Amino acid sequence: MKSLELVVEHAAETIHPMHAFVCESPAVEREVLLEGKTVDGERTLLFYVEGDHEAYEATLAAQDAVAEYDVRPDSDGEFFVYVSSSNSDREATLIEAFAGDAVVVVPPVEFRADRTMRLTVVGRGPDLRDLLDSLPEALDVDVRSVGPFTRGLSPSLTERQREALVAARGVGYYEVPREGGVEAVATELDCAVSTASTLLRRAESRLVADALGDRP
Repeated sequence: MKSLELVVEHAAETIHPMHAFVCESPAVEREVLLEGKTVDGERTLLFYVEGDHEAYEATLAAQDAVAEYDVRPDSDGEFFVYVSSSNSDREATLIEAFAGDAVVVVPPVEFRADRTMRLTVVGRGPDLRDLLDSLPEALDVDVRSVGPFTRGLSPSLTERQREALVAARGVGYYEVPREGGVEAVATELDCAVSTASTLLRRAESRLVADALGDRP
């Protein structure tokens, strides 16, 4: 058994409208597919999203393919989405490639604002090669790693959250006594103070939950 860590960059003709919304709108920072299944061309999916749930829901409700959805806020700026929708023709090839009997997509699948989806796929070597060959040519596929499946249960941080933690450590935010405040972190990240504060709080929340064994 081997695993592939993939970064798949969508083209305009392959990207899903909700993923495009994540890319184009400042209202959503992160969208993660936690679980899903497809039966007879109908998908039932569960997402975790960081951002404005009202803006996200308004865009979701406007999608013709969506048959049913439920948006449940979890905390400030974080919410879960249950959605049932039909597959479009442009999605079918990609979905079929990852739905092969001999490969397993290991959740979560993260959809990022740079048009990429990041995921791990597990299977036998020949089956994983067949998977790569079956992906639409319009996609830009980057194989980040190949090897035994060894994923642990460490917390999942976004790259921006990691950048915030690195910046915070660099300015002495975690020194005792503290040498640099959140304003210094914001300067390092070239962002608003409120944005830096949110990034740090979310990253710290994930790390604390992991340390206490409180994983979702």
